[in-house]
Amino acid sequence: MSRIEARFRKLRDEGRAAFIPFVMAGDPGFDTSLDLVRALPGAGADLIELGVCFTDPMADGPAIQLAGQRAIAAGQTLRRTLDLVRAFREGDAETPIVLMGYYNPFYAYGVERFLRDAAEAGVDGLIVVDLPPEEDAELCLPARGAGLDFVRLATPTTDDARLPDVIRNTSGFVYYVSVAGVTGGATGAQGAVADAVTRLREASGLPVAVGFGVRDEERAAQVARDADAVVVGSALVDSLARALPDGDEAAKTAVLGLASRLSRAIRTARQE
Repeated sequence: MSRIEARFRKLRDEGRAAFIPFVMAGDPGFDTSLDLVRALPGAGADLIELGVCFTDPMADGPAIQLAGQRAIAAGQTLRRTLDLVRAFREGDAETPIVLMGYYNPFYAYGVERFLRDAAEAGVDGLIVVDLPPEEDAELCLPARGAGLDFVRLATPTTDDARLPDVIRNTSGFVYYVSVAGVTGGATGAQGAVADAVTRLREASGLPVAVGFGVRDEERAAQVARDADAVVVGSALVDSLARALPDGDEAAKTAVLGLASRLSRAIRTARQE
């Protein structure tokens, strides 16, 4: 059983949704980023989505684009992202780590070498935004063969004709993008999100995580009542950016404080 599957089974038994924070690997620098990722489970993270910086992140809004630029300026690379995961695993063998990125860095690294190194480092899954199901032979199927989950995105425009292709080789969980737009935008209406979660769960047999536009505790709790997981990215990255003028420690404190509040809201959402 993969770490991702084990974690979702545990949370299902507990009767609550998972909290999945997104942070950009290497933002604002390697050491601070590693400290932050190491501290996220203590702040309530059930899984961690770790961004792989890229120069042309077409699915991301301004906050995550800027985070990627800060990471690149600080010298972050895919190799150093794997180093970060490897260092995280020295103290945490249980929290699942999912890399989120675009195909170019993985292709440039070399798919076979990347999958070997990622599995060795302790990566559990991949989200690759710009690889559609028609290109599963490029990375999805090799990743599954290497023991890594491949998480696919579904959107409000994923209709019944397209859905079977989207979920065919998906594993770990399905990521529902609740708006037709980039990260950091408004979240879809709650009723529509609940209907989408039910549809995707029944079609795939997998847990469904909801992200894009969840920015505060109230909205996180609303989503957590229906979804199997809540993903928060831009709000956390924004909090880091706002606090950075006061130094890296202030930035870490800001992110971890918000993460703790979001986690608390998600954990208690179904008790209300």
